[in-house]
Amino acid sequence: MAHHQLTQPAVPARREPSLPLDLLRAMRPKQWIKNTFVFAALIFAAKWTHPDLVLKVGAAFLLFSALTSGIYLLNDAADVQADRLHPTKRHRPIAAGRIGVRVAIAIAAVLLLVSLGLGLLLSSNFALVAAGYAVLQVAYTLYLKHLVLIDVFAIAGGFVLRAAAGAAVIGVQISPWLYLCTILLSLFLGFGKRRHELLLLEEGAGSHRRNLEEYTGPFLDDLINIVAGATIICYALYTFFASTVPHNHAMMVTIPFVLYGIFRYLLLIHRRDIAGAPEEALWKDIPLLADLVLWALAAAIVRHIYG
Repeated sequence: MAHHQLTQPAVPARREPSLPLDLLRAMRPKQWIKNTFVFAALIFAAKWTHPDLVLKVGAAFLLFSALTSGIYLLNDAADVQADRLHPTKRHRPIAAGRIGVRVAIAIAAVLLLVSLGLGLLLSSNFALVAAGYAVLQVAYTLYLKHLVLIDVFAIAGGFVLRAAAGAAVIGVQISPWLYLCTILLSLFLGFGKRRHELLLLEEGAGSHRRNLEEYTGPFLDDLINIVAGATIICYALYTFFASTVPHNHAMMVTIPFVLYGIFRYLLLIHRRDIAGAPEEALWKDIPLLADLVLWALAAAIVRHIYG
């Protein structure tokens, strides 16, 4: 019957509205785990035994979470039409019509201003890096994500800036090892995400994001393999040559955990449907989560014993 037809068939059927819950979902709290990269400098510089610095990095994590949530709202508002054509993104609150685009942009502006303002109180250098991150992400939302290869490098740049923000807030220089490991790992995750999107959307990939037409499965597999190998080599060299690790090379005992983590994620990329969202993979795949915990414990024990 005519009165049962939807005027916008691409938009999922509305459910009973709950603005606070929908807003929380739109802010993507599951993805806040990406902001743990701000703790990387604390680890690479061996400063985790200083409670005051741990608290400062914890505050930086909270501010970055608010900042990234504002970016996610802007991204979903900009992509509302394309997301309605996506099999999973169409269920997001903005794409589903449960949060208006103008409301999302207004809340995003508040989150960005508040997080950057409080960041200035925490550390001027931190605020500068956070502002650079915000500019990069806005540029990614509006333009860079449509450029083949540049889109993934922009994602990687976001992770590097998270790590740089963590270094800035505790007043240490970003280690070249931290820089290399972060950018290689984030490229690995980013190309894995693009591969997942390409296979999920198939022929409709270009209609969702035009640069996906330029990627192919074999090409992305090659890139993933290259950066996976480079990440492993870079981390191994870090355990031997970084000035902040024990001089007896004891940190090399953590290399097997990194190897397993990379290989496990490669398995997820090729055999599961969760590799398109690294934060989902971490929480849903118990072996991967256990490996991360064991790596952290091993590194902490080595640091405690050998200083």
